[in-house]
Amino acid sequence: MAVERFTAHFPQELLDDLDNRLKQARFPEDVANEDWSYGVNGAYLKELVDYWRDTFEWREVERSINAYANYRTEIDGFPIHFIHEKGRGPNAVPLILSHGWPWCFWDFNELIGPLTDPVSHGGSEQDAFDVILPSLPGFGFSTPLRKTGMNPWRTADLWAELMTELGYDNFFAHGGDWGNVVTGQLGHKYADRVTAIHLTGAIPIPVLADNDMTALLGKLETTPEQERKNPDLVSPGILRPRPLSAHVSVNVNEPQTVAYALNDSPVGLLAWLLQRRYWWSDNDRGPAAVEQAFSREHLLTLVMLYWGTESIASSARYYAEQVRHPWVASNSDLPVVTAPTGITFLDHDMTSQARGWTEEYYNLVFTRARSRGGHFAAAEVPMDIVNDIRDMFRAYR
Repeated sequence: MAVERFTAHFPQELLDDLDNRLKQARFPEDVANEDWSYGVNGAYLKELVDYWRDTFEWREVERSINAYANYRTEIDGFPIHFIHEKGRGPNAVPLILSHGWPWCFWDFNELIGPLTDPVSHGGSEQDAFDVILPSLPGFGFSTPLRKTGMNPWRTADLWAELMTELGYDNFFAHGGDWGNVVTGQLGHKYADRVTAIHLTGAIPIPVLADNDMTALLGKLETTPEQERKNPDLVSPGILRPRPLSAHVSVNVNEPQTVAYALNDSPVGLLAWLLQRRYWWSDNDRGPAAVEQAFSREHLLTLVMLYWGTESIASSARYYAEQVRHPWVASNSDLPVVTAPTGITFLDHDMTSQARGWTEEYYNLVFTRARSRGGHFAAAEVPMDIVNDIRDMFRAYR
């Protein structure tokens, strides 16, 4: 397995073509939609497109990405991009971070510095990590994906092989959204190698395959006994099934169909991703409220990574492949995830809703409830997540 240095760079022809498409965009009428209840608010979308075309500087983002040590490799025919930054401390330990959809590796950008160089970010040198930050297969620079079957448990196999290639026999893992499932699978199948895991929210591994265990669709329930036993597991949350459900249905059933439109229209792609960022983050709602959680630069960086790599189709298939290739337990151990597990529950994250089941599903040793931050917690409240990772893993270093 050859590992090579990688430099993020989109050709100028791609950027010029993008500029032309933005200039020629056709916007539909948007009537009585100030509250985003029909979908993305048209006035705000136009404002953000103008900013994208006239102000946003992708080359500056490339310089920021390339300031880290980026690499590319291929595992079992799947291209993998990852950042590998060594920790500054006498006992730095490896930590692999896994993102979700519609996330990208850059959603963990603000975690890299504090985790690798804790002294410069309010921590102790004893909290240093070697950070391994991949793009999920079929996402961003882990493209093009020309094989089928890629899903969270297959990704966990690739991550285990990647960590071996990097010289790490044992390691820690953290994830959110699909990265939550990947990390859970690491804690299930590779518990002999994974020292401990930390998650934002809680998602059972076969998340879309079992209607009784589908956190995304709000099926999980908490009993009064579980509530009394651990109040942190059931602090109030806000479940938004309607804005949540559209992408699940499309991505599971016919991801390729919508991909033709999204891969061809940057405005359409922006709207599709922006809707999720608006509803799933911690904000007060309103036309431009998504900027309470993310800067315009962050939002447009996300869209650029999907646009420039043409990865919307392969990333959306992650859902379909999870259903087409069902999860099979690697062992009969209970709990299902036997690696020591910590979970940060965020009141504004839909994967933090019904929580009591987690006590039986994970080897749960650490929980923390937070009132700030939503589904994209690593990007919304990065230092909160850094502190929770430090606190969870400190006893296992």
